[in-house]
Amino acid sequence: MPLSTRREAHQGLRPVPRLRFRDGLGGTVAFKRDQLGFLGGGLRRHGDIYGFRTLGLPMVLVNHPDYIRHILVERADGYDKNAILFRIVRPVLREGLIAIGDNDVWWRQRRLMAPHFTPRAVTAFTGNMVDESAKMLGRWEHRGIGTVLDVTDEIGQLALRIVNRSLFSADVSAGAQSFERAFGAANEILGAFFRFPFPPLNVPIPRHLRLRRAIDDMDRFVNGFITERLHRPVDPDTTPDLLTLLMHSADEDDGRRMAVEQLHHEVLNLCIGAYETTTNALSWAFYLIAEHPEVERRLHAEVDEVLGGRLPSADDLPRLRYARMIVDETLRIYSPAYQSMRRAKVDDEVGGYFIPAGTNILINSYFLHRHRDFWDDPERFDPERFTPERIAARPKHAYLPFGAGQRVCIGKHFALAELVLAMTTVARRFRLVRPPGAPPVEPEALVTLHPRGGIHLRLEER
Repeated sequence: MPLSTRREAHQGLRPVPRLRFRDGLGGTVAFKRDQLGFLGGGLRRHGDIYGFRTLGLPMVLVNHPDYIRHILVERADGYDKNAILFRIVRPVLREGLIAIGDNDVWWRQRRLMAPHFTPRAVTAFTGNMVDESAKMLGRWEHRGIGTVLDVTDEIGQLALRIVNRSLFSADVSAGAQSFERAFGAANEILGAFFRFPFPPLNVPIPRHLRLRRAIDDMDRFVNGFITERLHRPVDPDTTPDLLTLLMHSADEDDGRRMAVEQLHHEVLNLCIGAYETTTNALSWAFYLIAEHPEVERRLHAEVDEVLGGRLPSADDLPRLRYARMIVDETLRIYSPAYQSMRRAKVDDEVGGYFIPAGTNILINSYFLHRHRDFWDDPERFDPERFTPERIAARPKHAYLPFGAGQRVCIGKHFALAELVLAMTTVARRFRLVRPPGAPPVEPEALVTLHPRGGIHLRLEER
């Protein structure tokens, strides 16, 4: 049925306002040059929903909790992940849980994996988080007080060591560095491609050949562990790692296990997800703490009271309330997974606006988390926004660092535990302070939200 006829069938619905003067090449150039500036300008002109084009691809940005609840929760079955963003990252993530387009395939995978990512299941891996964080502090101490650390690089290595031990029961420092370099290259190339998706990724220009090499490096890293584990019997006297748990997970309906190729995709997704969210979120947290001495004092007071000089554990998480509030506020201001997309499978209505089937819906939490109807003085760093009372007073879907609805991030509980435990392990020993005269750090909008140039802080004793 032609679009005009379908629109007539939805009489009374408004058409989505569009940035018509930026259609075509103009929109593409502006989006490529400054993605956040371009999207923010559209919100200022049109409010919480508007359409635009980049390189001829139509998109609609939604920026209101009611619209997001409709798309991700109430009408989730009417939307899928066959949107442009996930088509772009699929060469890396393939059919892993993050980017699976088919909702039925996704649901089967989620059922297989979900039991291993509950808050209770995650406690089995919190020892790895604390132990690797403590080892990092030992390396820092050896380098000396007063050293200016590349915190983003340090946390990236920490995140990979934690995920490697949790997934593979392995210390693979050299391989982890290779994986980190490969993912960094892939993220930069895909971020640029999302802003200007041309020429297609299968065209062998130098940039796309570098992407292929980066993917091959990450594949080799993951394949080595899977191949080794397939030929090693399970030791009943050891606590199984995540790879072992996933290999032996069976569908509750038909008893089937994951195919080896699917297992590879899921393990790669877990490596990338765990590395990327922790690296950026914890780097931003230390930067924001360094910028706000009163927040740092309150964090130190809580750490001293709850831990009494010892290392934290999973049992301490419910009592480290202010540390968790710092994490939540950091994820509000600088969510690593700052954008997501859905594709409308059928014609729909969102907030009285007509959404044709096939529309790419863009959800950008960088702007949602700064929406002045729900966040007072939104650029101010204020962990007190996340007291139970203030959380209850806000719409639930005004805050979504891990997404929402049935496809909420499966690693949410792992990530939150890791962020709190790593942050408090550092806070009980050291301060990270900004060197005098250091310029402010700006966010860089790639596929994920990075601190441009990394975060560099000076190590000091408490």
